[in-house]
Amino acid sequence: MKILFLTNYASPYRVDFFNELGKNCDVTVLFTDKTKEQKHRSQEWFSGNNNDNFKYIQLVRKLGFKNKNIYLDVFKYLNKSWDKIVICGYSSPTAMLAIQYLKLKKIPFYIEVDGGLIKQDSWLKYKIKKHFLSSATGWFSSGKETNKYLVHYGADKNKIIEYPFTSLKEQDILKQIPTDQEKLNLRKELNLKEEKIILCVGRFSYNTGYRKGYDILMKASEKLSKDIGIYIVGDEPTEEFILWRKNKNLDNVHFVGFKTKEELKKYYMAADLFVLPTREDIWGLVINEAMAMGLPVITTDKCVAGLELVEKGVNGYIIPTENSEILAEKINQIFSKNYKQMGQNSLNKIKNYTIENMAKVHLEDFKRL
Repeated sequence: MKILFLTNYASPYRVDFFNELGKNCDVTVLFTDKTKEQKHRSQEWFSGNNNDNFKYIQLVRKLGFKNKNIYLDVFKYLNKSWDKIVICGYSSPTAMLAIQYLKLKKIPFYIEVDGGLIKQDSWLKYKIKKHFLSSATGWFSSGKETNKYLVHYGADKNKIIEYPFTSLKEQDILKQIPTDQEKLNLRKELNLKEEKIILCVGRFSYNTGYRKGYDILMKASEKLSKDIGIYIVGDEPTEEFILWRKNKNLDNVHFVGFKTKEELKKYYMAADLFVLPTREDIWGLVINEAMAMGLPVITTDKCVAGLELVEKGVNGYIIPTENSEILAEKINQIFSKNYKQMGQNSLNKIKNYTIENMAKVHLEDFKRL
């Protein structure tokens, strides 16, 4: 079976997925953008040398406008013979061009969406989104919340196929939650001094910090006991957050900076609770990561991963955005309950969200379709 994917860039989890799927079928992937090697990251990024289980093709013939590129050599590959064609996303100029071309040529294709939040679009924007999204033969969706988004923009609910969206391999998910002694040893190693540990992971640039809701977390920290430590792992905080911490004497709030994948795993395992008070995350793979480490989760109703994976009172809570009081309340509520059991519930719930299973579901559906 010959499968063609069109996507943007070769991030590690995409490469892992294509490699896994390529073990059982002939996979070719068209990348529109070059690999984004982000500052300070030390993990190995895909080099595109075709030594993996799929064929890597970097599109190069482009027309650029307003920092957007249309890759015209996409036509060369769309015209070849494929058993299935999958367009990952639909909003890039090249994806739009491919969708329109396949529609005009009456070539069946699928659109894959990792997540989606319905917004109050203008009439024109809604029509444009609906035109492209509704053009597909079928849709691959990351879950029920994404299904709502797809149907809103014209997808046929009977032709939506759900898959477990993740960045984790089976080996990345703990077999069991860490013991109290294991957590204690890790806290000594990492110099985590408080009795209870909250972890938050994400970039900390000015715009990103506010999108992730770190200001809401800071406000909530003012209402928490000093024996609850908050550790924000990411890049360096802005001056505003540093001054906020100093002026409010928030000694239990710590800006950790960038950590490698292995270092970050230790923070996950040492923590008691994961919090992401985001204002918008189309998915939020850190939710998968936290659950895979056996942590209860608090996030907002604008985080698709949370809406899909967090069950109220079972493995965490979903809260509204912009509300530090409710966030503080739910943190205290979790710590007053059996939060270790909630962490175990997270671990139980996330076990099927693996790259291996993600590839398996795709392969089964390709065969069925």
